[in-house]
Amino acid sequence: MEKGLEDRLKEKLVSSQEIFQGRIIKVQVDTVELPDGKTAKREVVKHPGAVVILPLTNEGEVVMVRQYRHATGEILLELPAGKRDGAEEPLECARRELEEETGYTAEQWQVICSFYTSPGFCDELLYLILAKGLIKGEARPDEGEFIDVVTIPLAEAARMVLSGEIKDGKTCLGILAGSALNDHE
Repeated sequence: MEKGLEDRLKEKLVSSQEIFQGRIIKVQVDTVELPDGKTAKREVVKHPGAVVILPLTNEGEVVMVRQYRHATGEILLELPAGKRDGAEEPLECARRELEEETGYTAEQWQVICSFYTSPGFCDELLYLILAKGLIKGEARPDEGEFIDVVTIPLAEAARMVLSGEIKDGKTCLGILAGSALNDHE
């Protein structure tokens, strides 16, 4: 890192006030000292983190889920994903979520990358994990979770991302990363 970069850019926490505690997230308002000595307020959504799984079949298809998302008012086509439970390791979470949502298990796992979903206001860190050597089984969605499992050729899913048919950010990244990896094999 460039010398002095932290001094020029980093904010220092002065105080923090929790204003909401939910089942999944909490919201706090932080007062920070800016690099120029002034103060500012930051609204922060705290999230335990999650995984998104790119499950690829031997035939080059990606296993995806359709589900209604209340916040958007739409049925979205997404990669399987889920919230980490406490200190749960990303690979452990990925194994659990893939089987719960789709019924599939996998013989090969690889962490592709990690990324923040929306760092302007949220600390949610997602791990994108590739799953190969898929074995089909019985899905066991969580109570209140209604999911339709579909398989789509990876190239078709990439086309759907670029045409706007797939709108979920974590899914867009996962599909495009999978396409890029596939092109280099």
